[in-house]
Amino acid sequence: MRRGLGKGLEELLAIYDREEPVVENKKEEKDNISINSTLNTPIASKNGVSKINIEEIYPNPNQPRKTFDRESLEELAESIKVHGLIQPIIVNKMSDGYLIIAGERRYRASKLAGLTEIDAIVKNYSDRQIAEISIIENLQREDLNPIEIAKSLQKLMQEYNITQDQVASRIGKNRSSIANYVRLLSLYPEVIDMVEKGKVSHGHAKCLVAVTDYPTQLMLAKKVAQNKLTVRALEKEIDIILGKGKSKKIAKLPSQELLAFISDLQRKLGTKVTLLGNDKKGRIYIDYYSQDDLDRIYDIILK
Repeated sequence: MRRGLGKGLEELLAIYDREEPVVENKKEEKDNISINSTLNTPIASKNGVSKINIEEIYPNPNQPRKTFDRESLEELAESIKVHGLIQPIIVNKMSDGYLIIAGERRYRASKLAGLTEIDAIVKNYSDRQIAEISIIENLQREDLNPIEIAKSLQKLMQEYNITQDQVASRIGKNRSSIANYVRLLSLYPEVIDMVEKGKVSHGHAKCLVAVTDYPTQLMLAKKVAQNKLTVRALEKEIDIILGKGKSKKIAKLPSQELLAFISDLQRKLGTKVTLLGNDKKGRIYIDYYSQDDLDRIYDIILK
């Protein structure tokens, strides 16, 4: 069973509600109907859940999750048409409408389903609280890839000048987990792109951070994506390259000349060629995918 990161969203929202500043001069509700004085929109409230005109709700531009699968949204929209919105979204009351704090996917699907009103829980959180909750909701649903999580956590720390320990405490996770996520941003851009696209897993990415040499890190990332290496297998290869364990003699990284040779060999043979080691010692792997492919490579090498 997959688990989210840290505390549950409801538990965390309870913390924010206790921190929520008191809004003075709140109008008393009458017959469970309140009027938003800025928007002049009636909101029917029941058990803390309000019906809000969907056109007055808008997404958070700082939402950590940047992509929404169209097919998945359409499936949810069909479900909403049949069963309605089972779980209300959470919004923040703003001067120009309602900003989504949690539930943008449900909001998008509700629009696709043709809803004109949507169930929502209205809050009055600070900008920092909104940023934290937006990250936490996505983490709990595991909707973010590791790089999106890392960027969101880093942005939270930078914008609000808070430490990894403080972030860890807020979302109910230990500091080392926060540090491991943020450390992923030190990967090279091509490798980060592979992590974002799901070609390299979070576990593999954490291993690759230890390899600071660009060509080697990229080579290993491609090997993970193409050969489906396990995390343990990748760790062993990195240990050899970095000179750890039983292979301490292979301590140097491959030179630019050797990497260029591997690249030339790959072009010449027309197949994937992988280097493990350095200029003094190592192995070169040549991939083939059929008997004909092996015969073709044999002819090239011996001619």
